[in-house]
Amino acid sequence: MSTNVRSTEMTQTDERYDVMVVGGGAAGLSAALILGRSRRRTLVVDAGEPRNAPAAHMHGVLSRDGMSPAAYLEAGRREIAEYGVEWRAGKVTGATPDGRDGFTVALADGTAVGARRLVVTTGLVDELPGIDGVAERWGRDVLHCPYCHGWEVRDRAFGVIAHPGMPAHQALMLSNWSKDVTLFLHTADELSAHDAALLDAAGVTVVAGEVVGLVVEDDRLTGVRLADDRVVAREVVFVGADRLVPGDSVLRQLGAALRETPFGEFVAVDETGRTSVPGVWAAGNVTGPQEQVVNAVGLGYRAGVAVNNELLLGDLEDAVAGRPRG
Repeated sequence: MSTNVRSTEMTQTDERYDVMVVGGGAAGLSAALILGRSRRRTLVVDAGEPRNAPAAHMHGVLSRDGMSPAAYLEAGRREIAEYGVEWRAGKVTGATPDGRDGFTVALADGTAVGARRLVVTTGLVDELPGIDGVAERWGRDVLHCPYCHGWEVRDRAFGVIAHPGMPAHQALMLSNWSKDVTLFLHTADELSAHDAALLDAAGVTVVAGEVVGLVVEDDRLTGVRLADDRVVAREVVFVGADRLVPGDSVLRQLGAALRETPFGEFVAVDETGRTSVPGVWAAGNVTGPQEQVVNAVGLGYRAGVAVNNELLLGDLEDAVAGRPRG
């Protein structure tokens, strides 16, 4: 399905689903799986932009440890198809209430599809620091999560580029995976006395000065270059995103309430993933940055169960009251 149509006109189709899942990552496929098993007519619309695409392998997912993200999603798509769930490549550009206890969902190709309920699992984008080499090595020897990648690079020479908001935290955590950790303060403020003491206790070396680039030799990271042209030999660099950008445009358009977090604004959800907008759930990284694959699967499952329960009980209440089905 092309997503390059420029026309602003929208073609309404006769398709109306019980549930549309917006986003086909781990959370979305998990929600779709339980909805399909609940005999709900379900459509997954996926823009094909998973956050973990640069990584060769994913870890910490029981029975799937070391599997590639692409293979994991492919397996998930096969599984949901077994229960009649439809999957469509495309990008959702907006959604509006349809006046029938549901929504009209607009796609970038100019078509519109109806759905009684929405589950939004559109993830987030990591905006990386503008340091030469970081984006190019991201997911290889430039990493961000010790729980995702720490075991694979254990005992190597780590460099950590400090995040301005939490300059010591990541280096302290990584001291559990290597005893050779260097924290580059980069643009962070001076460390507090308490943080300095913790870093000293953990055996972390602290280097002042702005980082301007990474040194790569024979397609292998070998060092970190500072603004004064010093090079500190390192084999792996850990760095956090400058900014986390949730893919929440549809949720914002619908007026979903947001919550403040240390990482910025994210959509507010209850324990089932329900947003403040009636009929709309959200799960995965669109609700917070720390939802790894295994967490996202659980949150998607929980949202799918909640959506099915609402549809089932709502239809029964309508039947008892003699109201037409939505």
